[in-house]
Amino acid sequence: MRKRNQTPITSWLLTLAIMLLSGVKASAEAVDLTSEEYSVTAEMLDTKHDDYNEGNVDLVGKKLFKYVELGGDVSALTSEQKSAMEGYYDRYESSPFFALSNVWILLCAFLVFIMHLGFASLEAGLCQRKNTVNILFKNAFIITSGLILYYAWGFAAMYPGDGWAISDLFAFGKPLSGGPEDTADLSYGGTDLCQTGWADFIFQAMFAATAATIVSGAVAERVKLSSFMLFAVLLVGIAYPITGAWKWGGGWLADKDFADFAGSSVVHGFGGFAALACVLILGPRRGKYTATGLKPILPGNMPLANIGALLLWFGWFGFNGGSVLSASAGNIGYVIVTTALGAAAGGLVSIFVSWFVLKKPDLSMALNGILAGLVGITAGADNLSLVGAIIAGGVAGALVVFAVVFFDKIKIDDPVGAISVHGVCGVWGTLAVGLPFLTRPDVSVSFGTQLIGTLSICALAFVFSFAVFTIIKIVMGVRVDEQEEAEGLDVAEHGSPAYGE
Repeated sequence: MRKRNQTPITSWLLTLAIMLLSGVKASAEAVDLTSEEYSVTAEMLDTKHDDYNEGNVDLVGKKLFKYVELGGDVSALTSEQKSAMEGYYDRYESSPFFALSNVWILLCAFLVFIMHLGFASLEAGLCQRKNTVNILFKNAFIITSGLILYYAWGFAAMYPGDGWAISDLFAFGKPLSGGPEDTADLSYGGTDLCQTGWADFIFQAMFAATAATIVSGAVAERVKLSSFMLFAVLLVGIAYPITGAWKWGGGWLADKDFADFAGSSVVHGFGGFAALACVLILGPRRGKYTATGLKPILPGNMPLANIGALLLWFGWFGFNGGSVLSASAGNIGYVIVTTALGAAAGGLVSIFVSWFVLKKPDLSMALNGILAGLVGITAGADNLSLVGAIIAGGVAGALVVFAVVFFDKIKIDDPVGAISVHGVCGVWGTLAVGLPFLTRPDVSVSFGTQLIGTLSICALAFVFSFAVFTIIKIVMGVRVDEQEEAEGLDVAEHGSPAYGE
């Protein structure tokens, strides 16, 4: 009985399968491989050609791959068409990769956003309790204003394409525009930059505000709020997109093959040297450097500082991992491992070096050592070997200890060590990529190019910040008065303390 009942169904399924396969084959045979839609030229495949665009090649390759999958005759393809199809298969394999890559970049953008909470917590913890509201307010302003500024000007100025005002040096910005359907396929960047333009924007926007956040910690506890807000707007809105375009926007540093994977110089060195310029103009906190020597100003909340540092480490996995710019499994895994090793080495070395130098185990140095290791690995997270990542992070962990002590000796007051962590270690991390004994065997980066690149970026940040902050000082002042500094900026600037009785 069961056998008789199954026979008609089986026959029907076989008939349907034959019909479908016949339809598929007919569909494949209907494709005109000589049409413009399927055209592939040798110039399109030449990566050194001025008009090379991997996204366009992959779009044709995807159609050719579909043609073959539906039963099309492979022998009918030209050699160029076969190369495009095989390239698409090798790079992309299947459509879920594009969606997965897009989700990965968005997830990393969220992780970088968390870094701003980390910066706020670290800064508030390392400074005095009476300035907590002021610090949190500045960080809230930086991320909100930075996002709008990057939308209105920065993104287009940093990634100008053919829109350079001064070739490879400067481009004017403009507001972002478009709809959900725009860049929703491989046309935005192929499988190398595998995401939509919207994911790219939000990921880069989270980076943009970081430079001003670095400055915020260095000038904390004595800067006038309105003056800092104006400076932050100009730094994020104008200066950061310029240096970002030099490297990531296809500018002159990109032409020289300058290597800065996720921004040891472009983000951290930039912010660190901008902070140095502002601190030189602002001067130290009152009472720190006396006739009898250095008088330490104790942190207000070390548990909060510890939380902030570890949040930054957590967010850094997105900072570096997202800079792969796709969900390429091997690359993501490798970058995150080197990031973790660099951070661990930086923290470990700073613990023992500071213990030896300061004669006591210092938690703030340990936390800054972790951050120094992260900054030190950021430029070469993709190119350094695993041992090289440990060495780069470890050297950064030692450098930050000596840099903090050095700046205190020459009376440059940096409450959170931002100049040392981001400025000094940002330069070191960039130079480390140019040391062949630290990189993978197949990597070749010029040390001279690395030196030129990091010095150029840091010099522009310093000169721009020194000039702008000086003008602001002349026009409206940059420092609160002595009484306001003594009672704390929470009350003086905001009229409300952070902690109630």
